Amino acid sequence: MTARHVLLPALWLFFALFLFYPLFYVVQGAFWVPDASGEGGRLSLELFGLLFSNRLYVNSFLNSLAIAGLTTVFSLLLALPLSMAFLRWEFPGKRLLQSLLLVPLILPPFVGAIGIQHFFSRFGTVNLILANLGLIDLQNPVDWFGASGLYGVVLVETLHSFPILFLTLSAALANVDPSLQAAASNLGASGWRVFRTVSLPLALPGVVAGGALIFVNAFTDLGTPLIFNFQETVPTQIFNAAGESGINPIGYALVLTTLAGVVVFFVLTRILGESGTYAMLGRASSEAGARRLPGGLGWLVTLAVTLLLALALLPHFGVALNSVAERWFMTPWPEAYTARFYHEVFDDEFTQLIIRNSLFYASLSATLDLVLGVAIAHLLAREKFFGKAALDAVAMLPLALPGLVLAFGFVMSFNFQEGGAWGWLAWMNPRNDPTFLLVVSYAVRRLPYIVRAAYAGYQQTSVVLEEASHNLGGGFWYTLRRVTVPLIAANLIAGTVLTFCFAMLEVSDSLILAMEARYAPITRGIYDLMGRPDPQAAMLACALGVLAMLLLGGALFLASRLLGRSLGSLFRV
Repeated sequence: MTARHVLLPALWLFFALFLFYPLFYVVQGAFWVPDASGEGGRLSLELFGLLFSNRLYVNSFLNSLAIAGLTTVFSLLLALPLSMAFLRWEFPGKRLLQSLLLVPLILPPFVGAIGIQHFFSRFGTVNLILANLGLIDLQNPVDWFGASGLYGVVLVETLHSFPILFLTLSAALANVDPSLQAAASNLGASGWRVFRTVSLPLALPGVVAGGALIFVNAFTDLGTPLIFNFQETVPTQIFNAAGESGINPIGYALVLTTLAGVVVFFVLTRILGESGTYAMLGRASSEAGARRLPGGLGWLVTLAVTLLLALALLPHFGVALNSVAERWFMTPWPEAYTARFYHEVFDDEFTQLIIRNSLFYASLSATLDLVLGVAIAHLLAREKFFGKAALDAVAMLPLALPGLVLAFGFVMSFNFQEGGAWGWLAWMNPRNDPTFLLVVSYAVRRLPYIVRAAYAGYQQTSVVLEEASHNLGGGFWYTLRRVTVPLIAANLIAGTVLTFCFAMLEVSDSLILAMEARYAPITRGIYDLMGRPDPQAAMLACALGVLAMLLLGGALFLASRLLGRSLGSLFRV
């Protein structure tokens, strides 16, 4: 029996249990209406009728659509001129600023929401400064976030997301053949018309890809609305349905509608992205045509980009400032500073608990991902079998699958009760102990990263070396351990570090699955700390947020050093 005959059934069994089964359970739950006794039921569309006749749920969908749409539009308005400036012009500090523009990605948006609240709340820094200048009256302060918090959610999501669109737009615009732009200019077209009729249409696939990713992420983000206490959104309603002690059947319809909407949206964006012809005859890059701006104008562009970067880093600055503030109440800036909250992170019983929990969950999930990732990468790179494309697609599916959908499916599908027909599986019930499902959910959600990292390593390693080992009598497992793994070690280390750190900072799975404080990982712990009336708890949460930033930033730096340009392939669906 070859390794393929062992690995394939094991992998498909894993996906069947922890990917397809939860999703199927959500689907059948949405169409199955139980009777009053709870022992039977019928197939019906009744739940969807109740869903769309309930004003709360309708408003939640409209609000989530507004958040996603506004975040996408504002991200495009920021990223488009920014990518054009970096592509066309040389100006002082360009390389440094280009690197710093990726920094907003290292802070989960819900942690950034904590940092920005102190600046733009009704009695926050901005209003207090305006009041000191006599521009507003503190009896009637400016409500920057809106009564519901909608504007605050959009602001935080935009500042976190626009670098993603900046990356995709920069790559797409750089690949536009400059000879086509030159031809349009020679025919008398103005610079704006060349951009509108030549450059932008040819870069449309990059716009669509980045915009789709931002739209879906903003629509399904759970943590940011919770921090702003904005309850009328789809993610918060799913969170509430999953946390109820009894099973609320309307939650199934809510999750399935969300999943169906995401699928339809991705299909439409794919059709839009492929509806035209974007191939170019030349392969020259527009990057080579960047011209140096004269001194004063170049520094003006540098100043504009720096101001935008400062705005994008405002949530990070807010989190860092809160973490060292001894006293900060009704003053624009802290009255006193301290580092004691960083000491308390490692001294406080609760923060010690959540750090231990996160390290435990993330270590196990990263180990599981490493095993699964190497197995899948080996099959894709070295074996020939029926269904290879399907295995590749399923392995990458979690990148496009909203985390809260899978987390809700886990809560409902593994709700085994002691004494029931499946009582012997009650240890898997997250309402009793979420440890097992937290590890599995983290692993499933971040599996694509390690698969792509390992697969890139296999592609860069000649199969001749493995064949030589086999010819000398080395079996599959010996060759894998002594030849293949050492050769692709850098890829595996980079992928494992990323999966570990992203698991440490996973939001949706942590908030939904960890229902009790004793099982809380770091992100759930930060949320619980923010819910306490004691302002010192918020400072402690910010200290945890700063440590989270350093963790993820260090992981991305290490991964980029190990993988170089191959790092981008880890995030490709």
